[in-house]
Amino acid sequence: MLIALGVTGGIGAYKAVEVARGLQNNGHDVVAVMTEHATQFVGPVTFEAITRRPVITGQYEPGANADVEHVALATAIDLLLVAPATANIIGKFANGIADDFLSTLYLATRAPVVLAPAMNTNMWEHEAVQRNLQALAARGVGMVEPGEGFLACGWTGKGRLAEPADIVAAAERALKPAQTLRGATVVVSAGPTFEDIDPVRYVGNRSSGRMGYAIAADAARRGAAVTLVSGPTALAAPSGVEVVRVRAAAEMRDAMVARATSADIVVMAAAVADYAPVRAPEKITKDAGEMVLRLTRTPDILSELGDRRARGELGDAVLVGFAAETSDVVARAREKRRRKQVDLVVANDVSQADRGFDVDQNAVTLVTAEDEQDVPLQSKADVARAILDRVEALRAARQGRVGTKTRGGD
Repeated sequence: MLIALGVTGGIGAYKAVEVARGLQNNGHDVVAVMTEHATQFVGPVTFEAITRRPVITGQYEPGANADVEHVALATAIDLLLVAPATANIIGKFANGIADDFLSTLYLATRAPVVLAPAMNTNMWEHEAVQRNLQALAARGVGMVEPGEGFLACGWTGKGRLAEPADIVAAAERALKPAQTLRGATVVVSAGPTFEDIDPVRYVGNRSSGRMGYAIAADAARRGAAVTLVSGPTALAAPSGVEVVRVRAAAEMRDAMVARATSADIVVMAAAVADYAPVRAPEKITKDAGEMVLRLTRTPDILSELGDRRARGELGDAVLVGFAAETSDVVARAREKRRRKQVDLVVANDVSQADRGFDVDQNAVTLVTAEDEQDVPLQSKADVARAILDRVEALRAARQGRVGTKTRGGD
């Protein structure tokens, strides 16, 4: 999901960097909106490096469409989170004052709003601030209570910004969709596999794991019990997800098969190596000639899961595979879906630099037995939601057919 992170002028602004990182670790896209005073505490370049998006620092940024940018962002975001929220911005929000980008964004958006106040203890307790907070709470604005302790001003009391983890948790609660997968068990594979040549070298691929991690994070937000079987990646574990870390294709096969037997949904998003070298027990010494590697076939995990379900070993689990192709993408995905006996294949063209492996965006085609659905270029978090929406539709249709057969037999 896309979150606008408002950062205002308080010493707690440095903690907003960790808030941004925490939101990203949970699979969200973040765009930072900084007030002029916030830039005196933390430089915009810090947030730009973290979010990989331009930071909005003024009401009138250069450009032909700058005057309506707040309206475009207001429509696009799923949440407006302000951390830290000073007494000044709280007063603006409460009284409809729109004299900078952040306060204008608040009035223009219909997304949920969460504030994490931070200020001097006397300011926090002042009648005017409390009245403004009450007015915002009455409008449905969420609050993350400030903590107590030693403040930057030298006082001790209530007013320090809540811890980043608590702010991220509050954002997740505000974003949480209907628990459409509550009670379901979901198993997702993600990332590459590394196949060792010798104790030093390996064969791998460019998969970052972002797509699978985004699917796991969104399934958890929908209420599912999620296990993520991850190849080697640098990604942090999504909130509320059990992570099983593996290295090679054989290890991933064992982990997936063991967990799929009790799963309702299985998503094979990992880029599993098709071949592995015959591993040398010691480091291969470099010489002047060429080196020839002998490769052996790795387990075809998705095919095995399809076969097991056909034999009745996986119950009615919905099986999802991925087809990373460089040509004839959809045609090959159709054939893969049929041959591997799965419900849905997510086809993506990895020949293009702006999508697929090791980038934040993707564009895919969802291929089922009934139809094909194009998902245009967007963040992998948004693509993950589209995939799970389709999975839920497939699951509902299957459960409806089972229910009809049961009622017919009564």
